[in-house]
Amino acid sequence: MDKLIAFKVFCLENYKIIHNLNGKTALDIFQKHKVFDYITSYFDVLHSFGRLYIINDIDEYISHSTPL
Repeated sequence: MDKLIAFKVFCLENYKIIHNLNGKTALDIFQKHKVFDYITSYFDVLHSFGRLYIINDIDEYISHSTPL
């Protein structure tokens, strides 16, 4: 599996677990706020951090993004 795809899955799964969401709800949030685009843009930096840092960063990104 491509490293970027694996990282996107890792982010989505951990976001789902930490926020106690089902997969569809977590995916809807990621799509609504273009989180996958964000992860792709900052993959080189993000993948070097720990799980909680990454999820907190995604939360921060979502809180400042404009939903579709």
